[in-house]
Amino acid sequence: MGFFVLLPLVLPLTSWPVARLAERRLHPRATTRLLVAAGAVLAACSTLCLGLLVVVGTAQLPGNPLPDAWSHPEVRAAVPYDEILGKAAIPALLALLTAGGATVARHLRVRRRVRRALDGLPPSPVAVLPDSVPYAFALPGNRRTRARVVVTRSLLDALEPAERRALFAHERAHLAARHPLLLLLAELAAVANPFLRPLCTAVAFGVERWADEEAARIVGNRRLTARAVGKAALLARDGPPRALPALAGTGQIPRRVQALLAPAPTARLWLPQTTAPGLVAGLAAWLAAVGAAVSALSSANAAVALVVILHAATPL
Repeated sequence: MGFFVLLPLVLPLTSWPVARLAERRLHPRATTRLLVAAGAVLAACSTLCLGLLVVVGTAQLPGNPLPDAWSHPEVRAAVPYDEILGKAAIPALLALLTAGGATVARHLRVRRRVRRALDGLPPSPVAVLPDSVPYAFALPGNRRTRARVVVTRSLLDALEPAERRALFAHERAHLAARHPLLLLLAELAAVANPFLRPLCTAVAFGVERWADEEAARIVGNRRLTARAVGKAALLARDGPPRALPALAGTGQIPRRVQALLAPAPTARLWLPQTTAPGLVAGLAAWLAAVGAAVSALSSANAAVALVVILHAATPL
């Protein structure tokens, strides 16, 4: 395995440029999909390599359930600094699995709590709550309940009819593109590798920008959509949980409004505009893709190498 087992642990750094540049220069739909895909690959590869280190580290512990031959010197020699990295990987992997399970449980708990709060309301695609606090969010469905847009009466009363159209178009875009799932995947990737935290933040911003652009396309008025986003942000004092995307549920509202007041971004990803900023964003996207590919190859190489070594060291 050698140092190949360590590469996937640091290659998530290649996602930083695209997380900072592409979200401003490329279409948010393409950027968000790229970030989620790259983050999922990078997180899976780093977790796999951490598991390989755990195999080597566990084999060194007295009384471990693994075959004794797995602690053969050839196996330990396959990992650099095996005594330190192998043993350190054990609590790291346990902490990762615990945090990942807690993240999934929190998302499910938030959705269950919201669905219980909606009990008794008509099963329509839009749920209007008689709440004095203005807010709105997209609630994904499950096997028993359908996806719904949840909005309070106070927010609807504060918006003009055209702005309400932008609001509903924004929230329906979240549901149609399955943004709650993308947010969960990005958060799990950040839990798996702390180097992916900037990517998680960029995905949270990207899904809102994606829904903004869809709302502007459906309404046919970018300035109106920008006004609806800004007004909802000013009215909403308490936003929904992070697990539920919303019109005013994320920060960086000025950037979203500014983007809506500008021309629509290009939908091209691999062939960005020939301007210098667009070229830099395109190169950042390529860097993230290459980093994910190298991470996958490195983790595959390390896994195959460990299997071969263990097979040779373990008597049949």
